[in-house]
Amino acid sequence: MRCEVVAVGTELLLGQIVDTNSSWIGEQLATVGIDSFFQTKVGDNHARIKEALELALSRADAVVVCGGLGPTQDDLTREVIADVMGVELVFDEAIADRIRAMFGRRGRDMPENNLRQALVPAGASAIAEQPGTAPGLVCPVGDKVIYAVPGVPWEMQQMVEGTILADLTRRAGVNAIIHSRVLRTWGSSESGLAELLAPEIDRLDRAAGVTLAFLASGIEGLKIRITVKADTEEEADRLLDEEDARVRQIIGDIVFGVDDDTMEASLLRELGSRGLTLGVAESLTGGLIAARIVDVPGASASFRGAVVSYASDVKFDLLGVPEGPVVSEAAAIAMAEGACRVLRTDCAVAATGVAGPDEQEGQRVGTVWLATVVDGEAEVQHMLLPFDRPRIRQFACISVLNMLRQRLIHRHPGSGG
Repeated sequence: MRCEVVAVGTELLLGQIVDTNSSWIGEQLATVGIDSFFQTKVGDNHARIKEALELALSRADAVVVCGGLGPTQDDLTREVIADVMGVELVFDEAIADRIRAMFGRRGRDMPENNLRQALVPAGASAIAEQPGTAPGLVCPVGDKVIYAVPGVPWEMQQMVEGTILADLTRRAGVNAIIHSRVLRTWGSSESGLAELLAPEIDRLDRAAGVTLAFLASGIEGLKIRITVKADTEEEADRLLDEEDARVRQIIGDIVFGVDDDTMEASLLRELGSRGLTLGVAESLTGGLIAARIVDVPGASASFRGAVVSYASDVKFDLLGVPEGPVVSEAAAIAMAEGACRVLRTDCAVAATGVAGPDEQEGQRVGTVWLATVVDGEAEVQHMLLPFDRPRIRQFACISVLNMLRQRLIHRHPGSGG
């Protein structure tokens, strides 16, 4: 069973919107064992959308077309699908009633053009999930099928998870249970991970039933996706657990989380399990570290606060940094120690450096000093990052959080009292 994804919208071609929908759909197709070899983006033009859909149908058994289901004149997906099917659009009163009811619940008058969304290619059916005014559609084309979903991500995702994946697996005759787990890592390159795991990947290729894939996530590190196919839920979970353990044994503690885990959530778990508190001192990162931490529900159990000491005199007066260069090993250590003292915490992290665009204190752009304090002992790391200003700051954030995570993992159980 092959399924292609076609994303509709001129704004995608102009780069005004990044097409995250196609990548998300592709990931979901992989988790249920549906092959997907092509993804296409096409502008709001009837002839070109039709050409894209017909090409996709010539290569695949199913197509998910995303976008172009709105109420305006440039929303052409319904008309084009009807053209491909060789049928007329018909008015679906049940869909119209749902749209009217949505506006009524919101206490708003419904513009009449919204009823364009109740036009459906003859022979097509509406997807049961309709969180917004745009209905999704299941459109048979001979022995193949086009699924039409809105471009609004949260609406599209409900339709894919609620109807489309189940219908695809039914059509494909897939009876096996397919589960995936993503291990999130920090501290290795993709090529480095591939080299470490090459023997294991070779073993899995011979054994079948379990696969590994690498997913680059930019500033958030590298992901290793484990996918297993089994006859039962219990067997799938067992295979996932076994392969998870093998991968961790091979690559070590660079794994910081699973699936949607973040570095800050992982660190807070480590702190919480040890009953430790955390303070932050930031210069280079300007509050980004604290912002990431407080995004985690329950962060207040361990996180006491942050000092954003952007100006040099704040570092000197509040954190006790010695007079002199503020982009230095000594300054980073003093900032972390000052955070522990001022915020009365067990642990601290600190970041100082040069994000650009200009040099500072004779230090080149990308110079970063990171420090951690655990059990009254400071450790420091120097980095020279070849990025732009936003990525230098974000890379520094996750790096210093990982430094502290690593120290806590290797901390002697009896340390600190």
